[in-house]
Amino acid sequence: MYYSSEITAQMKKFYQSLSEKDRRRYAAIEAQKLGNGGISYISRILRADRNTIAKGIKELKSESDTTFNQQRIRRKGGGRKTSESLLPGLNETFLEVLKVYTAGSPMDEKIKWTNLTQKEIVEGLKVHGITVSVTVIQKLLKKHGYICNPHSAGLIKSVNNISGRRPLGTEGSIAAHQLNR
Repeated sequence: MYYSSEITAQMKKFYQSLSEKDRRRYAAIEAQKLGNGGISYISRILRADRNTIAKGIKELKSESDTTFNQQRIRRKGGGRKTSESLLPGLNETFLEVLKVYTAGSPMDEKIKWTNLTQKEIVEGLKVHGITVSVTVIQKLLKKHGYICNPHSAGLIKSVNNISGRRPLGTEGSIAAHQLNR
């Protein structure tokens, strides 16, 4: 109708390479170039919703030059909130759970690790009434400077044996004691 199949294929390929905001604007420009029936035609060939193209046209008419140079695609503050912001006391409770299960390098105080698995940490937090995923635990471990050291588990277990501490969740451990209350 308006463009050859070769041009249409190039338009589709280019459209797919753009960000959400740029796709909307590109579709709007193409629709405006075609005039009457342009929104329907561009909607069909780019598989873009007619409302999205209309929104793009509205943006093009209302935005200034400074708005076109913005780096953000979405408004600030959008998206899912972090577990830390939704669960007050998460960091403190996390560190409390790890307190007796943490060891570190005597040569470098920045190097520390725990013998608890991520699932054991999740269970330890549940005892305190906080339910989080293993992904949140991974982020907290990284945030608080814990490293993964395959040799550390044996070292900490021997330290726990000397001090009389038991792994989390076993008979006599902190978690088992608190669960039995």
